[in-house]
Amino acid sequence: QVQVKDSGGGLVQPGGSLRLSCAVSGSIDNTFVMGWYRQAPGEQRLLVAAFDRSGRTSYRDPVKGRFTISRDNANNMGYLQMDSLKPEDTAVYYCNLRSWYSGLEYWGQGTQVTVSA
Repeated sequence: QVQVKDSGGGLVQPGGSLRLSCAVSGSIDNTFVMGWYRQAPGEQRLLVAAFDRSGRTSYRDPVKGRFTISRDNANNMGYLQMDSLKPEDTAVYYCNLRSWYSGLEYWGQGTQVTVSA
């Protein structure tokens, strides 16, 4: 059984940094890629950063140059480093694993990020 647990959220001042973590337990094959989504109150859940099947990274425009997605395959961990945070980055952030082959996906439970003075 695959479980995804994301963590690392919190309250941070504008301009600050946070690193989110995504811990994966259980067995997944190499067709799965990781992404980070966020959902602000009253808004849709949006993809903010992801790996593609070739290992390339992509970012939504508002976070380019400020967020960095990374992974530690040996330890089944993923990360989202968030720098120069802005109030508009406030949202619940979710780690997602999705198979590019089958479409099967797993979600973390979400971690709240609040950027406020």
